[in-house]
Amino acid sequence: MHSQLNACLEAVNEVLLGKQHQVRLALTCLIAGGHLLIEDLPGMGKTTLSHTLARVMGLRFQRIQFTSDLLPSDILGTSVFDKDSGQFVFHPGPVFAELVLADEINRATPKSQSALLEAMEEGQVTIEGATRPLPQPFFVIATQNPTSQGGTFALPESQLDRFLMRLSLGYPAKAAEKALLLGESRRDLLPRMAAVLDHEELAMLQQHAREVRVSDALVDYVLRLVEATRTQPQFAWGLSPRASLALLAAARAWALVLGRDYVIPEDVQAVLPSVVSHRLRERADPTGQGGGALVQWLLKEVAAL
Repeated sequence: MHSQLNACLEAVNEVLLGKQHQVRLALTCLIAGGHLLIEDLPGMGKTTLSHTLARVMGLRFQRIQFTSDLLPSDILGTSVFDKDSGQFVFHPGPVFAELVLADEINRATPKSQSALLEAMEEGQVTIEGATRPLPQPFFVIATQNPTSQGGTFALPESQLDRFLMRLSLGYPAKAAEKALLLGESRRDLLPRMAAVLDHEELAMLQQHAREVRVSDALVDYVLRLVEATRTQPQFAWGLSPRASLALLAAARAWALVLGRDYVIPEDVQAVLPSVVSHRLRERADPTGQGGGALVQWLLKEVAAL
């Protein structure tokens, strides 16, 4: 299993140059069974990362371009009357895929954003009174532009909480960008990429991640981190039980990606910024952008042992 994980990482890193840490986090998120939010400026490789992950993990891919006039039915699907049969026939929307790219999700209105809530939480959607299961596996990778840019609608806390992780790719290093400029187009590389995993192997990896051993002392460390967010005055609100479960699941998957069958405090610390920064808000910061500073406080002030 570890050799397959390394093969996945190598394949993605051949396309997305100089972002090894972010690629490892993204793979960790999907192995943990979570959904991923990538926030960055346009042109940083968010869509390329999503396409590449779908390729190497052998997942059926659909892209939804979120715009201000997007309707929930454009995401979920709708029923159309068939005059030959005299009945309404359901036409599934792009959400019925195994990896769904919600591109520029914060350009759509809150009504359209909320169409993904049930899908991300329950793995199903309710349309016209009927509940329809989504494929398994089912992952959402959403990209969003910084909320400071025009034409965006900030995601509400309930939507943010559905994402196991939030990442930012950032500008590439000079050497990586030079290789990008001199090398082949990333879009030309994608069609030639072969799947490294099949569905059965991915399911086995997810099961192995859930079985990674966690000691009582490690759980106590997670509880101390969560408790600090609920008791310290600089936090506008504390982390929920869903967040603590997400942190432990991500730490387990991170340990598995690194080739271990047990979790150490460094695993929790490695995934903590991506798992909790979008779930936290500084009480004195009305913009809601202070999650990163709060994470650094947690890493510094909460003892691991």
